[in-house]
Amino acid sequence: MSEFDFLGQVTIGQYLPGDSPLHRMDPRAKLLMALAWIAAVVACRSLLGMALAALAVAAGLWVARIPARFALRSVWRALPFLALLAVLQVLVMPGNRTGAVLWQWWIVTVTTGGLLAGALLVARFVVLILAISLLSFTTGTNDLMHGLEHLLRPLQRLGLPAHELALTFDIALRSVPLLALEAERLAKAQASRGGEFGGAKGGAIRRVQQALPLLVPLFLGALQRAERLALAMEARGYVGGRGRTQWVALRMRSADYVALALVLGIAVAVVLV
Repeated sequence: MSEFDFLGQVTIGQYLPGDSPLHRMDPRAKLLMALAWIAAVVACRSLLGMALAALAVAAGLWVARIPARFALRSVWRALPFLALLAVLQVLVMPGNRTGAVLWQWWIVTVTTGGLLAGALLVARFVVLILAISLLSFTTGTNDLMHGLEHLLRPLQRLGLPAHELALTFDIALRSVPLLALEAERLAKAQASRGGEFGGAKGGAIRRVQQALPLLVPLFLGALQRAERLALAMEARGYVGGRGRTQWVALRMRSADYVALALVLGIAVAVVLV
């Protein structure tokens, strides 16, 4: 795979059309399942619970007929960052200095409790990335927007702008692949002008140094795109969700309730384990 293939490494925000049971589910049920799953993974405090959560996400990928190699792309790209977080968790966090001392030098102490905390941190991020990717693989952005707006609609009586929040979420999700394409274009432009980009020499530090020059033009491009989008919405008379009717009518089926109850049960088991 080319070192300039940024979009191929980003799985969050990409929708894979299909006819699996997860693809046919109501988007509201899938959003509730994702929220329950995120809460369970964050609250989990044992490796056994994380193993159960990973098995459940793997089962979801299998049911949705998503290739494991494709789903693991975003995890593979995040491994250096996760490894850095795990090292900081093991060496720096004072609350992890519990259990038997395995190695000690000056102010650095490695204990069994610290290693367990680092392993839990990496496992938690991996499961969260796969769970969010599974949601985007099986649900289109329009369905996500409609589902989120329907879930937030009861809170409109409290003054919560449900439509605006759903639209913001939809725009943010759609921007992830666009940012990847923009970063790919910038990297190719720098390489064509003699800039050093790509290659295996230097390891992770070298890749970070190569990515730093992309941040400023990428950030400026995102701001310009947001400004153009805001001007286009104003020119078309967008005033938010006030007075808008719903074209899409969502209906929960019995299979949706069964799947939601199953996921809630597994989430509770993950926390209790």
